[in-house]
Amino acid sequence: MAKPHLTRSEARGVRHARELEGHLTWLDSFSGTALGVLSVASGIYTYLGVSSLLDQNGAMSVFAAIAYSVAVSVGIFVFWSYLMRLFPAVRTTRSRMGLLGAMGLGSLAIIAMSSWLNAAALAGSAAVEQHLAETVQDYQASLERAHEIALSGQALERDVARVRQSFEDLSEQEAAGSLSGLAGRGAVFRVLRQKSAELSALETQIAAQTPLVESAFTEGNTILSRMRALTVEQGPVEARSVEFSEAAVRLQGLITQLRQLSVAQLVERAAQDLSASVVLPELDGRTDANRADQTSTINSVLDVLAARATTLAQAAQAVGSLTPPAEVTYTPISSADAVILYARNFVPSWAGAIAIDLLPGVLVLILAITHGAIREGREGAAIEDTLTLAELRAAVTALRDVEGALDERPEAHLPEPPAPETVATPRPETAPKDPKDNVSPLKSTPT
Repeated sequence: MAKPHLTRSEARGVRHARELEGHLTWLDSFSGTALGVLSVASGIYTYLGVSSLLDQNGAMSVFAAIAYSVAVSVGIFVFWSYLMRLFPAVRTTRSRMGLLGAMGLGSLAIIAMSSWLNAAALAGSAAVEQHLAETVQDYQASLERAHEIALSGQALERDVARVRQSFEDLSEQEAAGSLSGLAGRGAVFRVLRQKSAELSALETQIAAQTPLVESAFTEGNTILSRMRALTVEQGPVEARSVEFSEAAVRLQGLITQLRQLSVAQLVERAAQDLSASVVLPELDGRTDANRADQTSTINSVLDVLAARATTLAQAAQAVGSLTPPAEVTYTPISSADAVILYARNFVPSWAGAIAIDLLPGVLVLILAITHGAIREGREGAAIEDTLTLAELRAAVTALRDVEGALDERPEAHLPEPPAPETVATPRPETAPKDPKDNVSPLKSTPT
């Protein structure tokens, strides 16, 4: 048996449901248009991103980019249209979880096919410039490190000069007779002068490379300045990348040249040869005692020579063991790849690119919540209690149309069939009734 009327809370729920339905009716009038605008905007940015990936600029490339962007727009529009209609309508938890899974999978597909291209269109040039700036920093660090190692090698010139000066001083002492006791320029003097000349030649060779090191470093800084300017100049980043690549090749050559100008290995080999390759002159002492003194002095000189050579070799090895500059190679990169590589630096662009594709997901959730509130407001109310005045008028109009249609059927205008003929049955003749028979049986005769 139907309820005679609604309770106050049920009536309030019905009114709330009707209010929400009115809002949804108004929103549905432009929701499709808004979804279409979002889809078209995403398609436009997708076209720009695809265009940056294509190497050719012919008609086929343009057609391919347009076809891809149109497919993306249609896919986004259809996908969110399905969910905006179906997700609010389902009621079971299992169905909603299934549609949520489908929405998550579709969102990942949209990000994969559209959002990263949108981000490339929004921040592609800036990402490529970021890549150029990072490369300049790497090249600068490599150049400075190569120059530092080269200067450390040039600093060995002072060590070589000190050892050379020590041998020259010893030769002067020998000439004065302070070493072997024999004044003059005998065998000991010639040994000391021999090593002094070798060290002097090495010192001259090291000093000759100093201008080359400074020239290479100065030219490298000039190239670096041009590369920095290319990262911030106006104009298409593709053209700047070409010039940047040429400058990077020249700079890499200069860094290699600086590495080759390091004299650490040269000094180390010279130090090893300093004590290993000694040409002993013929002793020129007149007496055995003098020759013995010369031999003793030469042995002492060879000991000093070995010690100085060891010190010089250790200094050269210390320079050679320095960490070499990192190998830097500039690799041209597309705007889409640059956006992915430096995504952490372009979070706002990524957020905007993803939001333009996934914003309808928020509308889907809003619709689901609203439809749930409408169903909750109508819970427990009979259908006749939920009808609005407009719906009631429409129902009455529909009922009158149905009745009118029934009245207009051809069967309604056919003549009525004739009544069946009645055959008269003759009544049997009876004797005249006695007046007493006219007495009503309900009346009793008094006794």
